[in-house]
Amino acid sequence: MTDTVTQVRLWYWGRISSMVLAFCVLVHLAVIIYAVRAGLTGAAVLARTHGSVAFGLFYTVFVLACAVHAPLGMARIVREELGWSEQIVNLLAILFALLLLVLGLRAVYGVVLA
Repeated sequence: MTDTVTQVRLWYWGRISSMVLAFCVLVHLAVIIYAVRAGLTGAAVLARTHGSVAFGLFYTVFVLACAVHAPLGMARIVREELGWSEQIVNLLAILFALLLLVLGLRAVYGVVLA
């Protein structure tokens, strides 16, 4: 695979993940506004989300989009601003993606299933 093809694919995944994130952020903010206006406590929110398949799926998609999008941006910034080697930048991006994925999915599990 050529470097150009790789860059196009990374650009594509960055754009797709940003579209998913835009939707997820709007829904997330709407849920927060609803919860605040309804006067829900943290315990009430957790009671409503516990066992909710829809909530779990939505926030899993949110986490996946974050785990794709954020490392791509971080890698580009590190590469351009710090001038680090491609191998180091790619390794950091993969580690960052895994960190976001593990922590995000753990949070979804904790809210929905635990």
